[in-house]
Amino acid sequence: MPDTNTETLETDTSASLPSGKPWLQVVGSRYFLDWLADEQTSLAFSTYQTGKMFFLGRKPGKGLGVFERTFAHCMGLWSSPDAQSLWMSSRYQLWRMDNLSARGTPADSSQSSPFGDDEFDAVYVPRIGYTTGHLDVHDIAVEDSGRVVFVNTMFGCLATLSERASFQPLWRPPFLSALAPEDRCHLNGLGMRDGRPRYVTVVAQSL
Repeated sequence: MPDTNTETLETDTSASLPSGKPWLQVVGSRYFLDWLADEQTSLAFSTYQTGKMFFLGRKPGKGLGVFERTFAHCMGLWSSPDAQSLWMSSRYQLWRMDNLSARGTPADSSQSSPFGDDEFDAVYVPRIGYTTGHLDVHDIAVEDSGRVVFVNTMFGCLATLSERASFQPLWRPPFLSALAPEDRCHLNGLGMRDGRPRYVTVVAQSL
């Protein structure tokens, strides 16, 4: 019995690859599917190098299921506690995606879904997009109050959405003298506690 689980994604027709060749092969380590089954979970992650957002889970036949979509320079990713909404940052925008599958939302048994619930138990669809300009957003979270907070790496601060500007600053490291689009300390990570921002990470000397 092999020690890995493999899923092959078909060739993207826009890519210059030999006909019939997959553009990507995803290999899961031994017992990875067992772990997904035991935890009753799936995984979502982004990679800005290829501009892709990936979802990994189990197929009905217990194989590895892989789904991907393209978002330019996607990085920050946050899931609501009930997994019904995802927030993601891309090069110029922040996106909110909601689970629109009938199985994932309260509905009577007569309601059907056009998304193939026999294969997927969640279908995330982009519902709201905020254009921020290039802020190089590295991380994103939502407070218990519902306010979106993101790491504005370009300006070196924590910020939230603004109705009239690219962002509204909330906090900056005390060793930065001003907000400037210069990536002065490469602020990049955000940790939450009790539903509010508590920790940040930087790639720089700090006080």
